[in-house]
Amino acid sequence: MRTEDVLAAIATGMWRWDNESGTVTLDAEAARLLELPDEPATYPTSAVRSRFHPLDWSEINGVITLALAEGTLAEARLRVVDEGGRVLRTVRSRCKPVLDGETLSLFGTFQEISEPQPSAGAAQAPVTGDWRRSREAFLLDAGRALAEARSTSEVLRVAASLSMPGFSPDGLAVFGVAGERLTIIGHHGHNVGDDSPFSQMTLDTEYPAVDVVRTGQAIYLPTPDEYRRRYPVAWPLAQRFGRQSWAFLPLIVAGRTIGAWMAAFRHPVAFSADERSVLTTVARMLAQALARAGVAESERELSLGLQRAMMPTTGPEIAGMALAARYVPTGGGLQVGGDWYDVIPLPSGHFALVIGDVQGHDVRAAGLMGQLRVALRAYASEGHRPDAVLSRASRFLHGITDAHATDDRTGSRFATCLYLEVDPVTGLVETARAGHPEPAVITADGTVLIRPTEGGLPLGIDRDTDYPTTRLVLEPGETLMVCTDGLLETGGHDLDTGWARVRDVLHQNAGRPLEELADTLVQAVHGPTSHHTTGPLADRREDDIALLLLTRHGTPSPRAPRRTAMSVAQAQPERISGVRRQLRELLHDWSDEEQIDAAVLMVSEMLTNVLVHTDGNALLVAEVTSSDHTRRLRVEVADASDDLPHRRRPGEMASSGRGLLLMEMLADAWGVDPRGEGKSIWFELYEPFTPEGTEPDGPASPEP
Repeated sequence: MRTEDVLAAIATGMWRWDNESGTVTLDAEAARLLELPDEPATYPTSAVRSRFHPLDWSEINGVITLALAEGTLAEARLRVVDEGGRVLRTVRSRCKPVLDGETLSLFGTFQEISEPQPSAGAAQAPVTGDWRRSREAFLLDAGRALAEARSTSEVLRVAASLSMPGFSPDGLAVFGVAGERLTIIGHHGHNVGDDSPFSQMTLDTEYPAVDVVRTGQAIYLPTPDEYRRRYPVAWPLAQRFGRQSWAFLPLIVAGRTIGAWMAAFRHPVAFSADERSVLTTVARMLAQALARAGVAESERELSLGLQRAMMPTTGPEIAGMALAARYVPTGGGLQVGGDWYDVIPLPSGHFALVIGDVQGHDVRAAGLMGQLRVALRAYASEGHRPDAVLSRASRFLHGITDAHATDDRTGSRFATCLYLEVDPVTGLVETARAGHPEPAVITADGTVLIRPTEGGLPLGIDRDTDYPTTRLVLEPGETLMVCTDGLLETGGHDLDTGWARVRDVLHQNAGRPLEELADTLVQAVHGPTSHHTTGPLADRREDDIALLLLTRHGTPSPRAPRRTAMSVAQAQPERISGVRRQLRELLHDWSDEEQIDAAVLMVSEMLTNVLVHTDGNALLVAEVTSSDHTRRLRVEVADASDDLPHRRRPGEMASSGRGLLLMEMLADAWGVDPRGEGKSIWFELYEPFTPEGTEPDGPASPEP
């Protein structure tokens, strides 16, 4: 008897699909089952496709892909429909995919299976495909959750929480390959210690997960008898968990098997084509998620190692002073960059604070930062002055980056830097600046001022750049803040708007312990409140942050003066706007807004006169002092010219000559003092003042 006759006797037809020609060849029985003429024939794929329900046909590609991946038969249940879409019968298709180069062929059978049919006259039940939509929704949710997991533990937690449509496992285990051994990365649904027999298995162990890793093919064990038959050695270990079905699937990334995933069920599972498809898809997503998490954890470990190696501690306690430091890496990549700080003991008994930022946010920047930090330590430890330390550091950085200038990836880099030498006894701070944001001082009464600091080009740009030194005295109770531009510019801010944000935080938190103040500053930039204070530059890249705070202990004088000093060079007329801002910050709590405006106007006039009528620079010193009932603002502008100003009477159309007239009208007192070389023009403003804890007793006259 022929094979065709035997198959026809059991209502089974044979078919062959050729991808290259786009045709399907049917024998007589297969044609009959599809409601085609019951004789052998070859049909276009579209003619056969029209005989199946669209929802079933859409599943065929997934089933075939799964069978190709597993090297198994492709099985599917297909509903045969008439031209009106009414279901006539259901057939089971079994086929073997054969891939020859890029040509795919399928050889298989059709066999009719019994399905409940509607009674005569009953309405045909619509085909909803709810179970397919449930599966698709589950896979979308699972893919999204696994994609968002950022660590191995999060991936395992997501995998344990997956609720598969209709057949959720109650026991999971993820195995990883470590050399010649298989280890358990994590598990769910087992007690502590249950994993010990499986935690270190060699790759010749008789165990399903080992076979999966070795072959790259999934293993399905639908019954305990099947498990016992195929793995008699491992069965006693698995038997005690009381499971009924097991699926072991390979975890494959970029063609490499990195481990295996076990899903165990307390209820019997037949592992139909649909169920295997779901498990295979989850295994692929799980493998990708584990690979991403592994890379992210390696990057974090490298990042933390670099940070620990390159970020120093603040060292031993400094007599009479307190110090706090913070380093916050940017949120992307390896989370390392070119920002750094350092605290260096000096041979003189003083100490140096260094803060800087190497151009770039990559490992190259971090490496240059490490080299530059060591060089700065060496120059400082030799006892050089701040200006000499930065000059030598600039030549050093120029030399090591210039050697790589021919390589676009590692070409010339520069670095900004602020170097401060501090005398802890007197509070004297000598500062040299290389293109870095200027330091700020929080006075004992909460006033926040940027300390204008002379500076030069960033390190590494010019071998012979000079770095002038600026001096200030940190009084008892005052706090010095130095930072990199990341603290100011993060969140879409530029230097001006960023400084305004930081200044408000410092003013509102003046007097808090130093460590709390450091945390508050970082939170203002990176915490939830920062989302409400975004700057005008929404696309500005976020930067690393380095921060140092230094406080001088001691009881502040109740009448300690506030002062600021700033020079304006002939080539720097734009610094006049900075002077105006400094003066307003100095007078932040002055009661009379008109007096503040008058002071700003007179300062602008005095500085402009120096730049226009002399050949030298202007030096401004502003100081606020207080007595029992009066506060006094005194502003002096000195220059090197011996020519004294004289009062003029400008006409209505004159563009100059009003400076002394303004001072005569607006100032409470003013004058011109000749000096040995040059002169000083000054004015004073007074306001009534009531110290805290006292009651005003009427208007008071200014001190003479």
